[in-house]
Amino acid sequence: MSDPFLLAAGFFAAGPLSVPPTPGLPPQQADNFSSLLAAGAARNLQSVVTRVIKSIEVITSPEFSNYSSKRTKQLGLTSVLANTTKQQPLNQRTLTSSKYTKTSPASGSQLYYQRLAALKAGKIYTRLPADSFQSFWLRGGSSQTQTLAKPTYRQWQRLLEEEAQAVSFGQGSNRLAILVGDSLSLWFPSEKLPGNQFWLNQAISGENSGQVLNRLSAFSQTRPDTIYVMAGTNDLRQGKSDRLILDNMRQIVQRLRQNHPQSQVIVQSILPTRLKAIPNQRIRNLNQQIALIAQQEGAGYLNLNSWFVDKQDQMQRNLTTDGVHLNRLGYEVWQEALQYVESWIAVNRRSRIGS
Repeated sequence: MSDPFLLAAGFFAAGPLSVPPTPGLPPQQADNFSSLLAAGAARNLQSVVTRVIKSIEVITSPEFSNYSSKRTKQLGLTSVLANTTKQQPLNQRTLTSSKYTKTSPASGSQLYYQRLAALKAGKIYTRLPADSFQSFWLRGGSSQTQTLAKPTYRQWQRLLEEEAQAVSFGQGSNRLAILVGDSLSLWFPSEKLPGNQFWLNQAISGENSGQVLNRLSAFSQTRPDTIYVMAGTNDLRQGKSDRLILDNMRQIVQRLRQNHPQSQVIVQSILPTRLKAIPNQRIRNLNQQIALIAQQEGAGYLNLNSWFVDKQDQMQRNLTTDGVHLNRLGYEVWQEALQYVESWIAVNRRSRIGS
């Protein structure tokens, strides 16, 4: 292993997990998973599969319609969404089969109103095609229609709270994974999220680790199998100290473990950037400490940094739009990492059931 601090769930990685190199990625990136040990999995390390398992479990349809009708009225959203086109239910298929369309939301406002429309219709946007409700959220791009107002930070908070409550109401027996973080997680394309479970995106653009910590109660009533956390990039851009970032990350993990004792918490490393003001050596040092925090607090740790860094120790130019945020290819790299993790967790789950 190139990094001795790549820990997870209280165990040091004694050897590489037996997984194949990811197609289309540099060979060294497959080594990142030598450091991925899910909590409580030490006894299963020798039986980890040598290939990515494709789950065949069927997801049942969520029933959010009764919930959404009641709650959106309480929020005062009904009038805003009155002209939203009614959507037909999705057929049963995995999210990875969705095709990218050029009409997917391109701004935070468009994404907000798409998700708002989905909630009113009794649906969670992560289960819908990328162009869903475009007749509503594209109104801002036409000179003949009213421009949609830019949502406030509080409106984003309320939307995520309502989505979380909708999922807790309609999850049923389905498995659930949650993304927690800032704009990097917010813009993760829904069609690229590993399928065969619900996904709840609880990220808000621009948030630092302290703001993420303060919002964890928003989804405390959900029953996730896995929670993926990434925070710290905006702290670095805002000039926050390493100590503050690490203190917040520890509290985030502690709070998640307290609120969701049956869930697997996966702390993801801070991604590299191309910003001169934030050298990747500092990010590496932070990630070493974050990995240690994950180990001490009984969480998993996923090292993404090496997947994205180039020979100059910066974010790979072809994976980013501006040196910080990811483009489609960047999210495909992240998707590969999540798919490996989800497959590993699935194998571990089956091992427990079979034992």
